[in-house]
Amino acid sequence: MEVIMKNGMQGELNFEEKEGAAVFRHTTSHILAQAVKRLYPDAKLAIGPAIDDGFYYDFDFSSPISSDDFAAIEKEMKKIVKERLKLERFTLPREEALALMKEKKEDYKVALIEDLPEDAVISFYRQGDFVDLCAGPHLANTGYVKAIKLTSLAGAYWRGNEKNKMLTRIYGTSFPDKEQLAAYLERMEEAKKRDHRKLGKELGLFTLMEEGPGFPFFLPKGMILKNTLVDYWRKLHEREGYQEISTPILLNRKLWETSGHWDHYRENMYTTTIDEEEFAVKPMNCPGGMLVYKSQPRSYRDLPLRMGELGLVHRHEKSGQLHGLMRVRCFTQDDAHIFMTEEQITDEIKGVMRLINEVYGKFGFPYHVELSTRPENSIGSDEDWELATEGLRRALEETGMDYVVNEGDGAFYGPKIDFHLEDSIGRTWQCGTIQLDFQLPMRFEAEYMGADGEKHRPIMIHRVVFGSIERFIGILIEHYAGKFPVWLAPVQVKVLPISEKFFEYSGKVMAALKAAGLRCEMDNRDEKIGYKIRSAQMEKVPYMLIVGQKEEESGTVSVRSRDDGDLGSQDLDVFVQKAAAEAKE
Repeated sequence: MEVIMKNGMQGELNFEEKEGAAVFRHTTSHILAQAVKRLYPDAKLAIGPAIDDGFYYDFDFSSPISSDDFAAIEKEMKKIVKERLKLERFTLPREEALALMKEKKEDYKVALIEDLPEDAVISFYRQGDFVDLCAGPHLANTGYVKAIKLTSLAGAYWRGNEKNKMLTRIYGTSFPDKEQLAAYLERMEEAKKRDHRKLGKELGLFTLMEEGPGFPFFLPKGMILKNTLVDYWRKLHEREGYQEISTPILLNRKLWETSGHWDHYRENMYTTTIDEEEFAVKPMNCPGGMLVYKSQPRSYRDLPLRMGELGLVHRHEKSGQLHGLMRVRCFTQDDAHIFMTEEQITDEIKGVMRLINEVYGKFGFPYHVELSTRPENSIGSDEDWELATEGLRRALEETGMDYVVNEGDGAFYGPKIDFHLEDSIGRTWQCGTIQLDFQLPMRFEAEYMGADGEKHRPIMIHRVVFGSIERFIGILIEHYAGKFPVWLAPVQVKVLPISEKFFEYSGKVMAALKAAGLRCEMDNRDEKIGYKIRSAQMEKVPYMLIVGQKEEESGTVSVRSRDDGDLGSQDLDVFVQKAAAEAKE
């Protein structure tokens, strides 16, 4: 695709690459804006960026629109595509840029320009009779956009501030051809069927209540799922030499000032006052981990020191951003902090990478890796940042891991490696992360006694594998469409007696299953066996055991598999052994 770059020069990009897709969809957002202005001339323009898998544009309409209006807007967008309008970049001094936008009565664009420096040179893109304030880059003409779909409508506060006016946000997506769009829409339909909020309710895993927006309630079966993941986490970390700790949820302001969170993360923190002193509910576990490290003298012989914590953290999210288990206000972070010497950096990072690879393989997730570098609001010296970034890069290269560099997306205290896993329908989720930190040990004056008898400062790794256990559960629900593997399923076997006459034998079947460590239930309702089978299938239970006169007399069970259907009659002990072995795999 031919692209007009930010400097106005011509360039080439591929839609299959992340940057190329972003340029393609950003241009589509301009096509949307032009179409809206043709159909609704008094609509005012706000912003219209590309996002993952699509784009959006925020508008201020004089009268409400609905998704019923999408057909007309899409029709106008397709006209603009057929016109193959050239996109032309031009710049203006700040005052002239303001004058142009005031002339066009684009109040939101004026506000954006007013925030720019007095000596700024402002860039615009023109396509036909439409002009938009934009830094670019963009496609060379509108004709590249062969397939468009507007997908949804939402409210969005101007600049994300609930004190500002609510605008209308139109979401959409676009592709170079109709086949790619059709495949994407098919994936989205499949995603709707797998929606973890819908399945979570149907399977009795969790619920969300108006009394606690953003604070999920886990139900009994959901707790089995959550605790199974926690048990798996604990076994892995015990094997890998981690010591588990637990730190308080509430800690005073002084701590958060020392860590830097009060200055860099304050707007996302919940606070309260205790004994006339200001406290914050922890949004992260790491400062508490620092206090544990400092609670006793440390020697070079103690390093590397690996401390894991399943810590409940709270972060303020705007109500419009909350989404099931994927975006919540409290979650359990499977944190670990590793304290080490400079010489141990590469080996420790490689050890964490090996652990993350094992866990994602367990769930069948392929993944890709990004190295995120220093952001603008960072703290620390250039030397520390260079050493930390090179430590991560060296570990990636020594393990032969393919990675891409994500410039400027590191944490404010250090660079990081992010792991983006891919689910069964091709969506990606950022879960695992490894962050190398020189700053927190320095801010907390952490020390260890070296072999030379002198005091030295340790280096710290922050890392998670699941990321958020709650969010990881949401991802797993959608990845498996609720059909969890046997080891993870809240109910592994459902016993279905044909009638009340076989409750006694069903009880013996249940006892054998429980003795083997299998999670089981019995359906003792006065319903026909066909109804019970359908109910168990709706609950996505891996195995159903039908029990009647023939089974009772022969000491067998009639086995149905969730995935493979009728497996016929099996000796009870044989089935129990097979199922128990599968659950332990």
